[in-house]
Amino acid sequence: MRLKDKVVLITASTRGIGFACVKACAKEGATVYMAARSLEQAQEIADIMNAEGCNVKCVFNDATKPKTFTSMVDDVVKDAGRVDVLVNNFGTSNPGKDLDFANTDPSIFLDTVNLNLRSVFMASQAAAKHMAAKQGGSIINISSVGGIVPDISQVAYGTSKAAINYLTKLIAVHEAKNKIRCNAVLPGMTATEAVENNLTEEFRNLFLRHIPLGRMGLPEEIAAAVVHLASDEATYTTGQILTVSGGFGLATPVYGDLADRTLRR
Repeated sequence: MRLKDKVVLITASTRGIGFACVKACAKEGATVYMAARSLEQAQEIADIMNAEGCNVKCVFNDATKPKTFTSMVDDVVKDAGRVDVLVNNFGTSNPGKDLDFANTDPSIFLDTVNLNLRSVFMASQAAAKHMAAKQGGSIINISSVGGIVPDISQVAYGTSKAAINYLTKLIAVHEAKNKIRCNAVLPGMTATEAVENNLTEEFRNLFLRHIPLGRMGLPEEIAAAVVHLASDEATYTTGQILTVSGGFGLATPVYGDLADRTLRR
C-alpha cells in the first residue's frame, strides 16, 4: 500500500497507460480521480473498481477546453481537500497528418504542440498551487522516447514531448521550494489499443528489432514507474526523465541490422 491515503489525479484515464495507472495507484491504496471527457464511461470503470475494494472517483476534463484543466484540479480539491499526485497522461497525435518536417502542415504542427504542451502546463500549474499550500506533492508527466530520439515522422508529437521533458525539469527546479517533485516517464512502444490500431505489423516488427529486450512494453510496466515516482520511495527524486522502453535508443543505430549476427547467435 505504497500510496495509502494519497489523492491521485490522472488525465486521459479510461484506457491504455492512463487506465493502467488508475488500477496500479488504486491497488496501492490511493484515492484516484479519473479525469475524463466521458464521465459516463469513467464512472462505469470506477463502479467496477470500487466494487473490488478500490476508491476511484471521476472528474470532467476535455483537453480541447483549456479551462477544464484548472476546473478538474479544483473539483478534486473541493471533494478531497487536496491533491497529492498529478499524472499528466494526456497526449495526442495524428499519424496520418503528423508527418516529416517537409510535409507536415504548419497548422497540424502548431495544434498538436499547443494541445499536448498546454495540457501539462495548465494542469501542473493548477495542481502546484494547491500542493504548495500543503508543502508537498508529486507531478508525473507521461512523455515519450519520441521526445529524446528524433523519428522519421510525427514531427509535432516528438517536438511536443521534447518540450514536456524540458518543462518537467523546469517545474522540478521552480517548485522544489514548495517540496513539489516533478518527473517524467517516457514509454517506448507500448502494447495499447492506439498502437494496435495505428501501426502496421510490418512497422512493429521493424521497430522491435531495435529494442534490446525484444518486445513491446506493457501499460502495467509504465504504471509501475508512475507508482514509484508517486510514492514516498521517491521523495529525493525530482527532475528526472525516466525511459521505460526496453532499452530502445541505447545501442548503436545499426543494432537492428547486426543483432542477429552477434547478440542472438
